[in-house]
Amino acid sequence: MKVDFDYGNCNEEQLWRFVGAHLASRGVGVVLVGGAVVAIYSDGAYRSGDLDFVQEHLFGNDLEAAMLEIGFHKNGRHFEHSQCAHLFVEFVSGPLGIGEDTEIVPREVKESEYLLKILSPTDCVRDRLASFIHFRAREYLEQAVLVAKAQEVSWKVIERWCKAEGDRGAAAFEDLKRLCGK
Repeated sequence: MKVDFDYGNCNEEQLWRFVGAHLASRGVGVVLVGGAVVAIYSDGAYRSGDLDFVQEHLFGNDLEAAMLEIGFHKNGRHFEHSQCAHLFVEFVSGPLGIGEDTEIVPREVKESEYLLKILSPTDCVRDRLASFIHFRAREYLEQAVLVAKAQEVSWKVIERWCKAEGDRGAAAFEDLKRLCGK
């Protein structure tokens, strides 16, 4: 299959749209999660280096064959492309969730005739805060700040979720507000 795509110069959003539309055309439903979502919502202020997808259904499709059609070869957990050394693709374990919340409704974006799915800006912030709260890694808080400053988010949803995460969650929300000037 001949593919006309500039793998060597694409960013996270371009690769997401290309891979997501291809997978959708093959009946493989996925949701983009993780750092690539931060890269997209921060207009490139953050660069992730990979695209993490959660598959919506784990049956009835051949993911590896679909990825091979566009030149991606499986290497351990990752799918890599010889012309796209700066980004790789990974399919992470589902279900789609943020902490204990598995009632996530992804944002849908039209690409050609396909609907692509990505965490909403609010859920992206919650996802990054979950990693900050549970792994105590400050870079996740910084990523949450980038998204919260660049996108419209629901502060009430984020606050409610953070408080449900206990004292560390409540403290993370206060850090987020302070760093965003709220």
